[in-house]
Amino acid sequence: MSDMPSTETRIHPTALVEKGVELGVGVEIGPFAILGEGVRIGDRTKVMGQAQILGRTTLGEDNVVFPGAILGCIPQDKKFRGEETRLVIGDRNHFREHCTAHRGTGRDHGGAGQTTIGNDNLLMACSHVAHDCILGDKVTMGNNVLLAGHVHVEEGATISGGTAIHQFTTIGTMAFIGGLARVGMDVPPYLIVEGRPGRVRGINLVGLRRRGVSEKAQEALKEAYRILFMNPQGNLEAGLDTLEAKEDLVEEVRNLVLFLRRNERGGRGRYLEGMRRDQQNESGDPRKSSPQGDAGQNDSDSSS
Repeated sequence: MSDMPSTETRIHPTALVEKGVELGVGVEIGPFAILGEGVRIGDRTKVMGQAQILGRTTLGEDNVVFPGAILGCIPQDKKFRGEETRLVIGDRNHFREHCTAHRGTGRDHGGAGQTTIGNDNLLMACSHVAHDCILGDKVTMGNNVLLAGHVHVEEGATISGGTAIHQFTTIGTMAFIGGLARVGMDVPPYLIVEGRPGRVRGINLVGLRRRGVSEKAQEALKEAYRILFMNPQGNLEAGLDTLEAKEDLVEEVRNLVLFLRRNERGGRGRYLEGMRRDQQNESGDPRKSSPQGDAGQNDSDSSS
């Protein structure tokens, strides 16, 4: 018997595949699954029973969509006016039971027009990716993780179950967020954040080792952490100045410093918040930028 994957596309007779759907080779569509007009499915992707893929949604190769998952539904955003927006998904992602990922909001209304999910990601049961989010590669989202609109999650980040992420937040590469956290500010790369509200607790050494980060870089990150978060002045700015004065920083420490510096250009601890003000609020007053989109939590003076 051959171990080669089947090139036959199999569609269960109870599945609903609307006109114009494009299916690659070896695709499997399970019972009572729904594929809406405009959907494109790459080779060897499996859509299990009762899953739904809607709208202008594109999946790459070797993805698995588990029962009850819904991908590409319209955004939960009051600004959405029915624009033709997209959800674009890469390769080898797993969308577990009842997780949801929404299309973007139109560019005329402050959106990016597209929600993007990269490669090799695991979205566990009942997790949610809101409109205009960008997920890199090898991201893990635990059960019931909620990403609000416009969240960016960088490569290799892990978000534990029950965590809510505020809109326009950035989660840095290889960061780890503990379960049931409430995250309203950017999470620096390589670090651990826990609590309600989320606070930096240490370095994600387990994640660094699993990703093959060198011992030299791990030791350099430990030193950088002490300088940034444990300096006698208790001053992040002083720690950044100290590190920037060094000439031999390893790449990971440089990334951390650049991330923290970039964060200063945003608002409320979120780099992307500054971009929102530029797009939607020429006055520069963040109180006049009223986020009306999908939010795991809202600032006290924001409407949902």
